[in-house]
Amino acid sequence: MEYFDDFLDALKRYAEFSGRATRKQFWMYVLIYAAINLVLGVLGAYWLQSIFCLALLIPSLSVGARRLHDTGKSGWWQLIGLIPVLGLIVMIYLLVQEGQGDNQYGASPG
Repeated sequence: MEYFDDFLDALKRYAEFSGRATRKQFWMYVLIYAAINLVLGVLGAYWLQSIFCLALLIPSLSVGARRLHDTGKSGWWQLIGLIPVLGLIVMIYLLVQEGQGDNQYGASPG
């Protein structure tokens, strides 16, 4: 259940855009989010799936910003994901980078 704790931690810090998140915390959040979203889609509960995605929009943006802070980038870099195809590739590249030591966004979380 340690992995589920990373998901719950992101929900507890749902509107906290400051600080940092490790790669593990971010990708466990993404994995559990995607799994729940997939299950709702397979069950045909599209209205529930829409509510789920909308409810987790702010937590998703905040954990993404914290992940980018860990790599030394501003959370505003998430906007590059709005560029079709190329933006997604750049965004994934930024999110998989190893976290830096202490930086302007705080002490290393790991």
